[in-house]
Amino acid sequence: MNPNGLGYARLGLIVSKKIEQHAVKRNWIKRILRETFRRNRLNDETNEIDWVIRLRRPVARNESIKLATETQLLMHQLQQCHG
Repeated sequence: MNPNGLGYARLGLIVSKKIEQHAVKRNWIKRILRETFRRNRLNDETNEIDWVIRLRRPVARNESIKLATETQLLMHQLQQCHG
């Protein structure tokens, strides 16, 4: 998370092949993260901030809700720290 001075938020996602071999699943994870970012951005003051999310462990198919919830919680906590 870093201020960018552009008037809008930007998102960078890193989901490597080491985390998930199949492109379909990597794209599925990225879709979940983008949607979570989009929904969270509308509710909070995330304007003018660059976000970079990098996964460090694999995500199971049945953990999509958990991934979205954890992402939303982390974004909220980071905004509180840097706000």
